[in-house]
Amino acid sequence: MKNRTVARLLYAEDVDMNGTPVRQPFPTEQVDQIDPFLMLHHHVTTISPDINPGKAGIGPHPHRGFSPVTFIYKGGVHHRDSRRNNSIVYEGGTKWMDAGMGIMHSERPPHDIQERGGVQEIIQIWVNLPRKYKMTQPNYQPLQKEETPVVKGEGYEVQVITGRFGDVKGPIRALTPLLILRLTMKAGATCEIPIPENYNTVLYFLDGQVSLQGYGLVDGHNAAELNLDGEGCTITAKQDTRILFLAGEPIDEEVSMYGPFVMNTQLEVMQAMRDYQLGKMGILIED
Repeated sequence: MKNRTVARLLYAEDVDMNGTPVRQPFPTEQVDQIDPFLMLHHHVTTISPDINPGKAGIGPHPHRGFSPVTFIYKGGVHHRDSRRNNSIVYEGGTKWMDAGMGIMHSERPPHDIQERGGVQEIIQIWVNLPRKYKMTQPNYQPLQKEETPVVKGEGYEVQVITGRFGDVKGPIRALTPLLILRLTMKAGATCEIPIPENYNTVLYFLDGQVSLQGYGLVDGHNAAELNLDGEGCTITAKQDTRILFLAGEPIDEEVSMYGPFVMNTQLEVMQAMRDYQLGKMGILIED
């Protein structure tokens, strides 16, 4: 297998998102998006015992035109939305939502967060949707750890979220062609990942240190964007590490973003703002 080369390394700087500290490797001044992936946030916090979990996290807010996806590494996330979805996804699980034409949702720590140690670690990505799906009906898919297929190798495990890895197909039904994997690797382990030739690819390293064949060492809190010049990538863990692997067919359309709305034109964004103000994205009243 010919390994892809690294186009650039993106360090996940600390960013304040309305009072919530996150690490953000992209977007940055260097790179606007890695089509179809618009954003990646890595957030770690400890929920104080003095705080009501029902008041922590992110309260009701709207989305339109893309898929916000949350990977839970520690703790859990209580999801509620204006389509009456209500579920808690715990450590090792994935929370996938196609916002489509518009939806209100909230993401709070679960009620039993203190019993689980109070620590929350999540990654949220925004996956763009093409014009033909931006106004589709919203859809929510919760995926628990025990529902996620795992491929095991010598010193590593790969959770298959969506797309196909070897003979294993991920259960998430994405609206566009994607391959999303979560890797856990022990020091010394090596894993090869084939990548469809036209998929843009980025790997985010949560911690530890790895060697990417054909490039060299990469430390945690970095994202590696790969060129379209090979059949896959080969990762060797120098230290214990966790990796989020994101690959997808590029959409190659104009993107106009404002806050929680991702459309193709500024006029469509203005319409999204108006529809939200008129209540057309629904109402979410948390219990």
